[in-house]
Amino acid sequence: MIIEPQIKGVVAKAAHPYGCEQAVLSQIQYVKSQEPITHAPKRVLILGASSGFGLAARIALAFGGAKADTIGVSFERPPAESKTASAGWYNDHYFKTHAQAQGNIAVNIHGDAFSKDVRNQVIEAIETYFEGEVDLIVYSLATGVRPNPETGEMWRSAIKPIGEDIKGSSVMLENDAWLDSTLPAATEQEIDDTIKVMGGDDWESWIDTLINSESIAQGCQTVAFSYVGPEVTHPIYLDGTLGRAKIDLHQTSHSLNLKLANFDGGAYATVCKALVTKASVFIPGLTPYMLALYRVMKEQGTHEAVSSKCIVYSVKNSMQDSK
Repeated sequence: MIIEPQIKGVVAKAAHPYGCEQAVLSQIQYVKSQEPITHAPKRVLILGASSGFGLAARIALAFGGAKADTIGVSFERPPAESKTASAGWYNDHYFKTHAQAQGNIAVNIHGDAFSKDVRNQVIEAIETYFEGEVDLIVYSLATGVRPNPETGEMWRSAIKPIGEDIKGSSVMLENDAWLDSTLPAATEQEIDDTIKVMGGDDWESWIDTLINSESIAQGCQTVAFSYVGPEVTHPIYLDGTLGRAKIDLHQTSHSLNLKLANFDGGAYATVCKALVTKASVFIPGLTPYMLALYRVMKEQGTHEAVSSKCIVYSVKNSMQDSK
């Protein structure tokens, strides 16, 4: 099969397996070159493990000194006879290959993290590979749709401002075109649905599931990733529907702290740097900002070229706070 780039808008529709492996290896090599992570968890569950901060956290914990065993949950497209797999599928595959080569347990579960079936698979994997308990849960799901667990109807997130329409710009990778657009203000329903999809409700539901299945180890921590963003994106991000969801995420961390206190554990919503992820490319105004930001950071020598770098420091700080 000849693999050629296929880009639609801001989304790459094709992925080269060896390119994905090299990207994973670059992160592995980076974390191995850094000061080892100490006081780190050994049995880690990553929800949303195939890209972005979830993949970076998995690599940092497995190869950054802790040599953690991991279970990763991802919803990715496998390869078919006429098309390649998604980039995330290859990321999972090559992470597992290299983790197992150094003697780590690396379990990949592909499926909908919102489904009961996947939760049952995770609990079974924890029983089988982790002696029934997990030390850290990383929540890094990026999706626009989540089913209502009671009715089955779909909640759909909307990346929109609140109160008034906002103009924003994006760079279309398909043709390197600058696209100006206007986003209408979100309705109350769109605000509520975005909070349900991208807030802390599912994070708390997962922790409840693991507590009820007696899968939480003494001292267990959980972390979810958040972002504030530059002033140029505040109308869409910080002050928009996404900002409301992130407020809910941070509030959920307080609720989870109370629940995990029974295990001498804790919950963290950590604020991260600007990063190109599956979610961020759809935020108008963010792509031009990151193009400028990365250029300035490179000139100043402060650019974190590998996403695992900021995760190394987040993990170190979280583990330090928990001692």
